[in-house]
Amino acid sequence: MQRRHFLLSSACVLGSSLIPNFSQAEIQSPSDAINKSGRQRMLSQRIAKAYMQLGLSVDLEQSRRIFDASIASFDKQLIELKVFAPTAEIKNQLQVAEKQWLNYKDLLIGRAPNQKDAKQILQLSDQLLVVTEDLTKQFELHANSKTAQLVNISGRQRMLSQRMAKLYQAAQWKLTSHDHVRELELLRKEFLANMDVLEQNSQTQRRLHDELKLAQQQWVYFDYAIKQQGENKLSQQLSTTVATTSERILEQMDIVTGMFQNLNAAK
Repeated sequence: MQRRHFLLSSACVLGSSLIPNFSQAEIQSPSDAINKSGRQRMLSQRIAKAYMQLGLSVDLEQSRRIFDASIASFDKQLIELKVFAPTAEIKNQLQVAEKQWLNYKDLLIGRAPNQKDAKQILQLSDQLLVVTEDLTKQFELHANSKTAQLVNISGRQRMLSQRMAKLYQAAQWKLTSHDHVRELELLRKEFLANMDVLEQNSQTQRRLHDELKLAQQQWVYFDYAIKQQGENKLSQQLSTTVATTSERILEQMDIVTGMFQNLNAAK
C-alpha cells in the first residue's frame, strides 16, 4: 500500500503542470514532416483523452488546456503539412485527413462533454488515427532513410501513450467493452518493444539515451496505474495519475523524436 501511494503521488507531482509546446516554424525537411504528421496521429488520441477527462472531472483545468491547445495545434500543423506536401499521393491523403478532422472537430466544439457524444468521439478519433497513421507512413517512405524510421517509431510512442490513456479513461467512464483490456495489453507490448528499438539505436548518443531513460521512469508510474482499473476506491486518483503521466511520457518522447530528427538532418 505504501508503494502504491508513492507511485501515485510522485506521478501527479511530476506531471501536474506540463503541457508540451508543439508550436514551431514551418516544415523544413522530410524528417520534420514525419515528426509533425506523427504529432497529428498523436493529437487524434490526445484530444479524445482530454475529452474523457473533462467528462470524468479529472484534473479539469489542465484537461481543458490540453483539449483546447491540441485542437489549435492540429489545425496549425494541418496547414503546414498541406503547404509542404511533396507528392500528389500525400496531398490526397491530407485531403482525406482534413475531411475526417472537420467531422471530428464539429462534434468536439460547442457542447459540454457527455457520454452520448463521447461514444462517437471514440469512433472518430480511431478513424482519424488510421488516416494520420497512413499519412505518416507516406512521409517516411518519401524520406527513405533509417533515421526517418526512427523518427516515426519514436513519434509513434507519443501516440501510444495517449491512446492507452484514452482507452483507460473511456473505461472509467463506462464507455468501452472488455475488449479494451486486450487492446491495452497489445499497446503496452508495442510500446515496450519500440522502447527497446530506440534504446538500441541511442547507445552512442548520451543525451538521447538519457531522455529515453526519463520516459521509461514515467512509464513505471503510468503502467502501474492502467493495471488498476478494478480498484474503484482509487478510481479518481488513478485517472489523475494516468492523465498526468501520459502527458509526461508525451513530453519526453517529443524531445526524443526531435533529437532523432536532428540526427537525420545532420547526415
